[in-house]
Amino acid sequence: MGIVVYNTLSRKKEPFNPVTPGKVGIYLCGPTVYKPSHVGHAVGPIIFDAIKRYLVFRGYEVNWVVNITDVDDKLIIEAEKQGVSTFELAERITADYLSAMSKLRIDTIDLMPKASEHIGEIVGIIKQLEAKDIAYASGGDVYFDVSKHSDYGKLSNRRLEDQEGQRDLQSAEKRNPGDFALWKAAKDDEPDEVKFDSPWGKGRPGWHIECSAMSQQYLGDTFDIHGGGLDLIFPHHENEIAQSEAVTGKPFANYWMHNGLTKINTKKISKSDADPEMRAALSKMTLHNLLDEYPGELIRFFILSTQYRRPIEYSEAEIESKRKGLATFYRLFERIERICEASAYVAADSHPDANADRLGAGANVQDGSLASASQDAFASFARAMDDDFNTAGAIAALFDYAGAVNRFIEQEKLDTSDSDSAKNDALVATTYFVSLGRLIGLFLDPPAPQTTSDDGLTDDIMQILIDVRQRVRKNKDFETADLIRDRLTEAEITLEDRPDGTIWRKG
Repeated sequence: MGIVVYNTLSRKKEPFNPVTPGKVGIYLCGPTVYKPSHVGHAVGPIIFDAIKRYLVFRGYEVNWVVNITDVDDKLIIEAEKQGVSTFELAERITADYLSAMSKLRIDTIDLMPKASEHIGEIVGIIKQLEAKDIAYASGGDVYFDVSKHSDYGKLSNRRLEDQEGQRDLQSAEKRNPGDFALWKAAKDDEPDEVKFDSPWGKGRPGWHIECSAMSQQYLGDTFDIHGGGLDLIFPHHENEIAQSEAVTGKPFANYWMHNGLTKINTKKISKSDADPEMRAALSKMTLHNLLDEYPGELIRFFILSTQYRRPIEYSEAEIESKRKGLATFYRLFERIERICEASAYVAADSHPDANADRLGAGANVQDGSLASASQDAFASFARAMDDDFNTAGAIAALFDYAGAVNRFIEQEKLDTSDSDSAKNDALVATTYFVSLGRLIGLFLDPPAPQTTSDDGLTDDIMQILIDVRQRVRKNKDFETADLIRDRLTEAEITLEDRPDGTIWRKG
Protein backbone atom coordinates (compact mmCIF):
# COMPACT_ATOMS: atom_id res chain seq x y z
CA MET A 1 0.00 0.00 0.00
CA GLY A 2 1.30 3.44 -0.91
CA ILE A 3 1.01 6.81 0.81
CA VAL A 4 -2.44 8.26 1.41
CA VAL A 5 -3.06 11.94 2.17
CA TYR A 6 -6.08 13.65 3.71
CA ASN A 7 -7.12 16.28 1.19
CA THR A 8 -9.00 19.27 2.62
CA LEU A 9 -10.45 19.86 -0.86
CA SER A 10 -12.18 16.47 -1.04
CA ARG A 11 -12.48 16.03 2.74
CA LYS A 12 -11.18 12.48 2.56
CA LYS A 13 -7.96 10.50 2.35
CA GLU A 14 -6.69 9.93 -1.18
CA PRO A 15 -3.85 7.87 -2.68
CA PHE A 16 -0.84 10.10 -3.24
CA ASN A 17 -0.04 10.37 -6.94
CA PRO A 18 2.30 13.24 -7.88
CA VAL A 19 1.82 15.30 -11.03
CA THR A 20 5.19 14.08 -12.28
CA PRO A 21 6.02 10.51 -11.21
CA GLY A 22 8.93 10.46 -8.78
CA LYS A 23 8.82 14.21 -8.13
CA VAL A 24 6.89 16.23 -5.55
CA GLY A 25 6.26 19.97 -5.42
CA ILE A 26 5.23 21.46 -2.05
CA TYR A 27 4.24 25.04 -1.26
CA LEU A 28 3.83 26.11 2.36
CA CYS A 29 2.58 29.57 3.29
CA GLY A 30 5.34 31.24 5.27
CA PRO A 31 5.30 34.13 7.74
CA THR A 32 4.36 37.76 7.31
CA VAL A 33 7.52 39.23 8.77
CA TYR A 34 6.32 42.12 10.88
CA LYS A 35 6.64 40.67 14.40
CA PRO A 36 8.90 38.00 15.94
CA SER A 37 7.79 34.48 15.09
CA HIS A 38 5.85 32.57 17.74
CA VAL A 39 5.42 28.85 18.34
CA GLY A 40 2.58 28.65 15.80
CA HIS A 41 4.97 29.73 13.04
CA ALA A 42 7.10 26.65 13.75
CA VAL A 43 4.30 24.11 13.41
CA GLY A 44 3.96 24.05 9.62
CA PRO A 45 7.70 24.09 8.90
CA ILE A 46 8.40 21.28 11.41
CA ILE A 47 5.59 19.14 10.00
CA PHE A 48 6.57 19.64 6.38
CA ASP A 49 10.25 19.20 7.12
CA ALA A 50 9.35 15.76 8.50
CA ILE A 51 7.11 15.08 5.49
CA LYS A 52 9.84 16.01 3.04
CA ARG A 53 12.43 13.85 4.83
CA TYR A 54 10.08 10.88 4.67
CA LEU A 55 9.17 11.46 1.01
CA VAL A 56 12.87 11.63 0.11
CA PHE A 57 13.40 8.37 1.98
CA ARG A 58 10.58 6.88 -0.08
CA GLY A 59 12.46 7.80 -3.23
CA TYR A 60 10.85 11.08 -4.28
CA GLU A 61 12.68 14.16 -5.51
CA VAL A 62 11.04 16.95 -3.50
CA ASN A 63 11.02 20.69 -4.20
CA TRP A 64 9.71 22.55 -1.13
CA VAL A 65 8.95 26.26 -1.31
CA VAL A 66 8.15 28.50 1.69
CA ASN A 67 7.38 32.13 0.93
CA ILE A 68 8.19 35.26 2.91
CA THR A 69 5.49 37.97 2.90
CA ASP A 70 7.46 41.20 3.14
CA VAL A 71 4.84 43.45 1.51
CA ASP A 72 1.76 43.85 3.67
CA ASP A 73 -0.34 46.41 5.55
CA LYS A 74 0.77 44.98 8.90
CA LEU A 75 4.40 45.56 7.99
CA ILE A 76 3.79 49.17 7.04
CA ILE A 77 1.93 49.87 10.30
CA GLU A 78 4.49 48.13 12.52
CA ALA A 79 7.47 49.76 10.78
CA GLU A 80 5.91 53.18 11.35
CA LYS A 81 5.41 52.37 15.03
CA GLN A 82 9.06 51.41 15.37
CA GLY A 83 10.35 54.31 13.28
CA VAL A 84 12.16 52.08 10.79
CA SER A 85 11.76 51.36 7.09
CA THR A 86 9.41 48.58 6.06
CA PHE A 87 12.13 46.46 4.52
CA GLU A 88 14.51 47.07 7.42
CA LEU A 89 11.87 45.60 9.72
CA ALA A 90 11.16 42.75 7.30
CA GLU A 91 14.85 41.88 7.04
CA ARG A 92 15.29 41.84 10.82
CA ILE A 93 12.23 39.66 11.44
CA THR A 94 13.16 37.34 8.58
CA ALA A 95 16.62 36.86 10.11
CA ASP A 96 14.98 36.04 13.46
CA TYR A 97 12.73 33.50 11.74
CA LEU A 98 15.58 31.84 9.86
CA SER A 99 17.64 31.62 13.03
CA ALA A 100 14.78 29.79 14.74
CA MET A 101 14.38 27.44 11.77
CA SER A 102 18.06 26.56 12.01
CA LYS A 103 17.82 25.75 15.72
CA LEU A 104 14.82 23.53 15.00
CA ARG A 105 16.87 21.75 12.34
CA ILE A 106 14.43 22.73 9.60
CA ASP A 107 17.02 22.63 6.84
CA THR A 108 15.24 20.96 3.94
CA ILE A 109 13.48 24.04 2.50
CA ASP A 110 14.62 24.52 -1.10
CA LEU A 111 13.41 28.06 -1.83
CA MET A 112 12.21 30.98 0.29
CA PRO A 113 11.05 33.62 -2.21
CA LYS A 114 10.02 37.10 -1.07
CA ALA A 115 6.89 38.83 -2.33
CA SER A 116 8.79 42.08 -2.95
CA GLU A 117 11.02 40.28 -5.45
CA HIS A 118 8.08 39.02 -7.57
CA ILE A 119 6.13 42.16 -8.37
CA GLY A 120 6.58 41.60 -12.12
CA GLU A 121 5.07 38.10 -11.95
CA ILE A 122 2.22 39.39 -9.78
CA VAL A 123 1.38 42.22 -12.18
CA GLY A 124 1.51 39.76 -15.09
CA ILE A 125 -1.13 37.49 -13.50
CA ILE A 126 -3.41 40.42 -12.67
CA LYS A 127 -3.20 41.68 -16.26
CA GLN A 128 -4.24 38.24 -17.54
CA LEU A 129 -7.21 38.18 -15.17
CA GLU A 130 -8.20 41.66 -16.25
CA ALA A 131 -8.01 40.66 -19.92
CA LYS A 132 -10.42 37.80 -19.16
CA ASP A 133 -12.79 40.25 -17.42
CA ILE A 134 -12.37 38.33 -14.17
CA ALA A 135 -10.49 41.22 -12.56
CA TYR A 136 -11.52 44.88 -12.70
CA ALA A 137 -9.92 48.18 -11.74
CA SER A 138 -11.68 50.55 -9.38
CA GLY A 139 -10.16 53.74 -8.02
CA GLY A 140 -6.58 52.53 -8.49
CA ASP A 141 -7.35 49.18 -6.84
CA VAL A 142 -7.88 45.96 -8.77
CA TYR A 143 -10.38 43.36 -7.55
CA PHE A 144 -11.12 39.73 -8.39
CA ASP A 145 -14.76 39.28 -9.36
CA VAL A 146 -15.80 36.17 -7.43
CA SER A 147 -19.08 35.92 -9.36
CA LYS A 148 -17.07 35.08 -12.48
CA HIS A 149 -15.55 31.95 -10.90
CA SER A 150 -18.14 29.20 -10.65
CA ASP A 151 -16.11 27.03 -8.25
CA TYR A 152 -15.48 29.79 -5.72
CA GLY A 153 -15.90 28.39 -2.20
CA LYS A 154 -15.06 24.76 -3.02
CA LEU A 155 -12.21 24.55 -0.49
CA SER A 156 -13.95 26.26 2.43
CA ASN A 157 -17.42 25.05 1.43
CA ARG A 158 -18.74 28.63 1.50
CA ARG A 159 -21.34 30.08 -0.82
CA LEU A 160 -21.17 33.58 -2.23
CA GLU A 161 -24.40 34.53 -0.51
CA ASP A 162 -22.83 33.60 2.83
CA GLN A 163 -20.50 36.55 2.43
CA GLU A 164 -23.23 39.16 2.22
CA GLY A 165 -22.93 41.61 5.07
CA GLN A 166 -19.36 40.70 6.05
CA ARG A 167 -18.05 44.05 7.19
CA ASP A 168 -14.44 43.50 6.16
CA LEU A 169 -15.44 42.39 2.66
CA GLN A 170 -17.80 45.23 1.80
CA SER A 171 -16.78 48.24 -0.27
CA ALA A 172 -18.69 50.74 -2.39
CA GLU A 173 -15.98 50.27 -5.04
CA LYS A 174 -16.60 46.52 -5.42
CA ARG A 175 -19.05 44.76 -7.69
CA ASN A 176 -19.69 42.12 -5.05
CA PRO A 177 -19.09 42.11 -1.28
CA GLY A 178 -16.87 39.03 -1.61
CA ASP A 179 -14.55 40.48 -4.25
CA PHE A 180 -10.98 40.65 -2.97
CA ALA A 181 -8.05 42.93 -3.77
CA LEU A 182 -5.41 41.83 -6.25
CA TRP A 183 -3.73 45.25 -6.26
CA LYS A 184 -4.00 48.08 -3.75
CA ALA A 185 -3.49 51.70 -4.76
CA ALA A 186 -0.76 53.50 -2.84
CA LYS A 187 -1.82 55.98 -0.17
CA ASP A 188 -0.21 59.39 0.16
CA ASP A 189 1.06 58.74 3.69
CA GLU A 190 2.70 55.40 2.86
CA PRO A 191 6.48 55.08 2.37
CA ASP A 192 7.76 55.21 -1.20
CA GLU A 193 9.52 51.85 -0.87
CA VAL A 194 6.18 50.01 -0.86
CA LYS A 195 4.83 51.93 -3.87
CA PHE A 196 5.46 49.73 -6.91
CA ASP A 197 4.77 50.71 -10.52
CA SER A 198 1.86 49.03 -12.29
CA PRO A 199 -0.57 49.69 -15.19
CA TRP A 200 -3.09 50.88 -12.55
CA GLY A 201 -0.74 53.33 -10.89
CA LYS A 202 1.62 52.99 -7.95
CA GLY A 203 0.60 50.50 -5.32
CA ARG A 204 1.32 47.05 -3.92
CA PRO A 205 -0.10 43.55 -4.34
CA GLY A 206 -2.82 42.00 -2.26
CA TRP A 207 -1.83 39.20 0.07
CA HIS A 208 -3.44 36.31 -1.83
CA ILE A 209 -1.98 37.05 -5.27
CA GLU A 210 1.56 36.95 -3.89
CA CYS A 211 1.34 33.22 -3.13
CA SER A 212 -0.25 32.41 -6.48
CA ALA A 213 2.58 34.16 -8.31
CA MET A 214 5.39 32.57 -6.31
CA SER A 215 3.99 29.04 -6.34
CA GLN A 216 3.38 29.23 -10.08
CA GLN A 217 6.86 30.62 -10.67
CA TYR A 218 8.67 27.79 -8.88
CA LEU A 219 6.27 24.82 -9.01
CA GLY A 220 4.26 25.34 -12.18
CA ASP A 221 0.57 25.85 -12.93
CA THR A 222 -0.38 22.63 -11.11
CA PHE A 223 1.66 21.20 -8.27
CA ASP A 224 1.23 18.48 -5.68
CA ILE A 225 0.82 19.74 -2.12
CA HIS A 226 -0.20 23.12 -0.74
CA GLY A 227 0.09 23.43 3.04
CA GLY A 228 -0.77 25.86 5.78
CA GLY A 229 -2.72 26.31 8.98
CA LEU A 230 -6.47 25.72 9.23
CA ASP A 231 -6.96 29.46 9.67
CA LEU A 232 -5.75 30.01 6.09
CA ILE A 233 -8.45 27.95 4.39
CA PHE A 234 -10.62 31.06 4.07
CA PRO A 235 -10.05 33.54 2.68
CA HIS A 236 -6.40 33.06 1.77
CA HIS A 237 -6.32 29.60 0.22
CA GLU A 238 -9.79 29.92 -1.25
CA ASN A 239 -8.72 33.07 -3.03
CA GLU A 240 -5.46 31.52 -4.17
CA ILE A 241 -7.40 28.74 -5.87
CA ALA A 242 -9.85 31.11 -7.54
CA GLN A 243 -7.29 33.49 -9.03
CA SER A 244 -4.81 30.76 -10.01
CA GLU A 245 -7.31 28.47 -11.70
CA ALA A 246 -9.04 31.41 -13.37
CA VAL A 247 -5.81 32.49 -15.04
CA THR A 248 -4.45 29.05 -16.02
CA GLY A 249 -7.62 27.03 -16.54
CA LYS A 250 -5.90 24.16 -14.68
CA PRO A 251 -6.15 22.69 -11.17
CA PHE A 252 -3.98 24.70 -8.78
CA ALA A 253 -2.81 22.18 -6.15
CA ASN A 254 -3.88 18.54 -6.09
CA TYR A 255 -3.63 18.03 -2.32
CA TRP A 256 -4.44 20.60 0.36
CA MET A 257 -2.93 19.78 3.76
CA HIS A 258 -3.88 21.93 6.74
CA ASN A 259 -2.33 21.60 10.18
CA GLY A 260 -4.28 22.17 13.38
CA LEU A 261 -3.89 25.43 15.24
CA THR A 262 -1.86 25.99 18.39
CA LYS A 263 -3.93 26.53 21.52
CA ILE A 264 -2.67 28.03 24.75
CA ASN A 265 -3.65 25.77 27.62
CA THR A 266 -3.17 27.54 30.92
CA LYS A 267 -5.43 28.59 33.78
CA LYS A 268 -3.37 31.66 34.49
CA ILE A 269 -4.49 33.70 31.49
CA SER A 270 -7.78 34.61 29.86
CA LYS A 271 -8.81 33.78 26.32
CA SER A 272 -8.71 37.38 25.09
CA ASP A 273 -5.52 38.45 23.32
CA ALA A 274 -6.29 41.98 24.52
CA ASP A 275 -5.79 40.86 28.11
CA PRO A 276 -2.39 41.94 29.51
CA GLU A 277 -1.73 38.46 30.93
CA MET A 278 -2.48 36.89 27.55
CA ARG A 279 -0.13 39.32 25.80
CA ALA A 280 2.57 38.46 28.31
CA ALA A 281 2.01 34.74 27.68
CA LEU A 282 2.14 35.21 23.93
CA SER A 283 5.40 37.15 24.22
CA LYS A 284 6.91 34.20 26.08
CA MET A 285 5.85 31.97 23.21
CA THR A 286 8.03 33.70 20.65
CA LEU A 287 10.37 31.19 19.07
CA HIS A 288 13.34 33.20 20.28
CA ASN A 289 12.22 32.92 23.91
CA LEU A 290 11.15 29.29 23.62
CA LEU A 291 14.47 28.29 22.11
CA ASP A 292 16.28 30.06 24.92
CA GLU A 293 14.35 27.91 27.39
CA TYR A 294 13.97 24.60 25.57
CA PRO A 295 16.18 22.63 23.15
CA GLY A 296 15.10 22.77 19.52
CA GLU A 297 14.68 18.99 19.39
CA LEU A 298 12.25 19.11 22.32
CA ILE A 299 10.04 21.66 20.55
CA ARG A 300 10.18 19.57 17.40
CA PHE A 301 9.32 16.40 19.35
CA PHE A 302 6.45 18.24 21.07
CA ILE A 303 4.89 19.25 17.74
CA LEU A 304 5.45 15.93 15.98
CA SER A 305 3.88 14.03 18.89
CA THR A 306 0.47 15.24 17.69
CA GLN A 307 -1.03 14.16 14.36
CA TYR A 308 -0.69 17.26 12.20
CA ARG A 309 -4.41 17.83 11.56
CA ARG A 310 -5.21 17.98 15.28
CA PRO A 311 -4.84 21.13 17.40
CA ILE A 312 -1.68 21.42 19.46
CA GLU A 313 -2.26 22.18 23.13
CA TYR A 314 0.63 24.33 24.28
CA SER A 315 1.44 24.54 27.97
CA GLU A 316 4.51 24.21 30.11
CA ALA A 317 3.08 20.98 31.50
CA GLU A 318 2.78 19.53 27.99
CA ILE A 319 6.33 20.56 27.14
CA GLU A 320 7.62 18.95 30.32
CA SER A 321 5.64 15.78 29.57
CA LYS A 322 7.30 15.57 26.15
CA ARG A 323 10.69 16.26 27.73
CA LYS A 324 10.25 13.12 29.83
CA GLY A 325 9.26 11.14 26.76
CA LEU A 326 12.29 12.31 24.82
CA ALA A 327 14.48 11.51 27.82
CA THR A 328 13.43 7.86 27.41
CA PHE A 329 15.32 7.78 24.14
CA TYR A 330 18.28 9.73 25.47
CA ARG A 331 18.67 7.29 28.36
CA LEU A 332 18.79 4.41 25.88
CA PHE A 333 21.51 6.16 23.90
CA GLU A 334 23.50 6.87 27.07
CA ARG A 335 23.10 3.27 28.18
CA ILE A 336 24.34 1.91 24.87
CA GLU A 337 27.32 4.26 24.89
CA ARG A 338 28.25 3.12 28.39
CA ILE A 339 27.80 -0.61 27.69
CA CYS A 340 29.22 -0.71 24.16
CA GLU A 341 31.68 2.19 24.47
CA ALA A 342 30.33 3.51 21.18
CA SER A 343 27.84 6.22 20.22
CA ALA A 344 24.72 5.26 18.26
CA TYR A 345 24.78 8.79 16.80
CA VAL A 346 28.29 8.32 15.46
CA ALA A 347 27.46 4.83 14.24
CA ALA A 348 24.38 6.14 12.40
CA ASP A 349 26.58 8.76 10.72
CA SER A 350 29.31 6.37 9.68
CA HIS A 351 27.92 2.84 9.54
CA PRO A 352 27.61 1.82 5.87
CA ASP A 353 24.36 -0.04 6.52
CA ALA A 354 22.78 2.62 8.75
CA ASN A 355 19.75 3.12 6.54
CA ALA A 356 16.33 2.95 8.09
CA ASP A 357 14.94 0.69 5.36
CA ARG A 358 17.40 -2.00 6.44
CA LEU A 359 15.27 -2.40 9.55
CA GLY A 360 12.80 -4.32 7.44
CA ALA A 361 15.51 -6.94 6.89
CA GLY A 362 16.28 -7.23 10.60
CA ALA A 363 18.98 -4.56 10.72
CA ASN A 364 21.79 -7.14 10.62
CA VAL A 365 20.84 -8.14 14.16
CA GLN A 366 21.75 -11.75 15.02
CA ASP A 367 19.37 -12.25 17.94
CA GLY A 368 16.02 -13.47 16.61
CA SER A 369 13.74 -11.60 19.02
CA LEU A 370 15.59 -8.31 18.58
CA ALA A 371 15.65 -8.73 14.79
CA SER A 372 11.90 -9.32 14.87
CA ALA A 373 11.43 -6.20 17.02
CA SER A 374 13.44 -4.22 14.47
CA GLN A 375 11.22 -5.45 11.65
CA ASP A 376 8.08 -4.65 13.63
CA ALA A 377 9.34 -1.16 14.48
CA PHE A 378 10.06 -0.33 10.86
CA ALA A 379 6.72 -1.72 9.70
CA SER A 380 4.80 0.27 12.33
CA PHE A 381 6.75 3.44 11.63
CA ALA A 382 6.25 3.20 7.86
CA ARG A 383 2.58 2.28 8.25
CA ALA A 384 1.97 5.40 10.35
CA MET A 385 3.82 7.72 7.98
CA ASP A 386 2.16 6.23 4.91
CA ASP A 387 -1.20 6.99 6.53
CA ASP A 388 -1.34 10.76 6.07
CA PHE A 389 2.12 11.33 7.57
CA ASN A 390 1.07 10.39 11.09
CA THR A 391 4.20 11.41 12.99
CA ALA A 392 2.48 10.69 16.33
CA GLY A 393 2.04 7.07 15.27
CA ALA A 394 5.64 6.95 14.06
CA ILE A 395 6.86 8.19 17.45
CA ALA A 396 4.72 5.54 19.16
CA ALA A 397 6.61 2.95 17.09
CA LEU A 398 9.88 4.43 18.38
CA PHE A 399 8.74 4.04 21.99
CA ASP A 400 7.88 0.39 21.35
CA TYR A 401 11.26 -0.19 19.74
CA ALA A 402 13.13 1.51 22.59
CA GLY A 403 11.30 -0.80 25.01
CA ALA A 404 12.36 -3.84 22.98
CA VAL A 405 16.02 -2.80 22.97
CA ASN A 406 15.98 -2.12 26.71
CA ARG A 407 14.37 -5.53 27.36
CA PHE A 408 17.11 -7.15 25.29
CA ILE A 409 19.76 -5.39 27.38
CA GLU A 410 18.11 -6.64 30.58
CA GLN A 411 17.64 -10.21 29.32
CA GLU A 412 21.26 -10.44 28.19
CA LYS A 413 22.49 -8.68 31.35
CA LEU A 414 24.64 -6.45 29.18
CA ASP A 415 25.44 -4.13 32.10
CA THR A 416 27.74 -6.88 33.40
CA SER A 417 28.09 -9.27 30.45
CA ASP A 418 31.18 -9.64 28.29
CA SER A 419 29.24 -10.94 25.30
CA ASP A 420 30.57 -9.01 22.33
CA SER A 421 27.92 -10.51 20.06
CA ALA A 422 24.99 -9.35 22.23
CA LYS A 423 26.54 -5.92 22.72
CA ASN A 424 27.00 -5.57 18.98
CA ASP A 425 23.34 -6.49 18.45
CA ALA A 426 22.27 -3.82 20.94
CA LEU A 427 24.48 -1.21 19.27
CA VAL A 428 23.33 -2.10 15.77
CA ALA A 429 19.66 -2.01 16.79
CA THR A 430 20.09 1.37 18.49
CA THR A 431 21.99 2.69 15.47
CA TYR A 432 19.03 1.82 13.28
CA PHE A 433 16.75 3.31 15.90
CA VAL A 434 18.55 6.64 15.42
CA SER A 435 18.31 6.27 11.64
CA LEU A 436 14.59 5.66 11.91
CA GLY A 437 14.07 8.78 14.01
CA ARG A 438 16.03 10.82 11.52
CA LEU A 439 13.36 10.12 8.90
CA ILE A 440 11.25 12.73 10.69
CA GLY A 441 14.13 14.94 11.78
CA LEU A 442 14.80 13.55 15.26
CA PHE A 443 18.21 12.53 16.67
CA LEU A 444 20.13 14.52 14.06
CA ASP A 445 22.55 15.68 16.78
CA PRO A 446 23.41 14.31 20.21
CA PRO A 447 21.58 16.23 22.97
CA ALA A 448 23.57 18.97 24.62
CA PRO A 449 24.87 17.83 28.01
CA GLN A 450 22.70 19.04 30.86
CA THR A 451 24.45 21.59 32.99
CA THR A 452 23.83 21.97 36.67
CA SER A 453 25.78 24.87 38.12
CA ASP A 454 29.00 26.57 37.24
CA ASP A 455 30.70 25.56 40.49
CA GLY A 456 29.49 21.95 40.48
CA LEU A 457 27.55 22.48 43.70
CA THR A 458 24.52 20.53 42.47
CA ASP A 459 26.70 17.56 41.55
CA ASP A 460 28.28 17.61 45.01
CA ILE A 461 24.90 17.75 46.79
CA MET A 462 23.51 14.95 44.65
CA GLN A 463 26.53 12.78 45.39
CA ILE A 464 25.99 13.34 49.11
CA LEU A 465 22.33 12.23 48.77
CA ILE A 466 23.37 9.17 46.77
CA ASP A 467 25.98 8.26 49.40
CA VAL A 468 23.45 8.67 52.23
CA ARG A 469 20.93 6.52 50.37
CA GLN A 470 23.54 3.81 49.83
CA ARG A 471 24.43 3.89 53.53
CA VAL A 472 20.82 3.52 54.71
CA ARG A 473 20.19 0.74 52.18
CA LYS A 474 23.28 -1.09 53.48
CA ASN A 475 21.78 -0.78 56.98
CA LYS A 476 18.49 -2.20 55.58
CA ASP A 477 16.66 1.06 56.25
CA PHE A 478 14.74 0.75 53.01
CA GLU A 479 11.99 3.12 54.13
CA THR A 480 14.46 6.02 54.30
CA ALA A 481 16.11 4.96 51.02
CA ASP A 482 12.73 4.94 49.29
CA LEU A 483 11.88 8.31 50.81
CA ILE A 484 15.05 9.84 49.32
CA ARG A 485 14.24 8.40 45.90
CA ASP A 486 10.59 9.49 46.08
CA ARG A 487 11.41 13.06 47.10
CA LEU A 488 13.96 13.31 44.30
CA THR A 489 11.37 11.97 41.85
CA GLU A 490 8.99 14.73 42.97
CA ALA A 491 11.76 17.18 42.06
CA GLU A 492 12.00 15.48 38.63
CA ILE A 493 15.37 13.91 39.43
CA THR A 494 15.79 10.27 38.45
CA LEU A 495 18.18 7.85 40.13
CA GLU A 496 19.44 4.85 38.18
CA ASP A 497 21.11 2.06 40.11
CA ARG A 498 23.79 0.33 38.05
CA PRO A 499 26.31 -2.41 38.81
CA ASP A 500 29.06 0.19 38.84
CA GLY A 501 27.16 2.70 40.99
CA THR A 502 24.18 5.04 41.02
CA ILE A 503 23.81 7.94 38.60
CA TRP A 504 21.27 10.76 38.53
CA ARG A 505 19.68 12.84 35.84
CA LYS A 506 17.20 15.67 35.65
CA GLY A 507 13.83 14.64 34.16
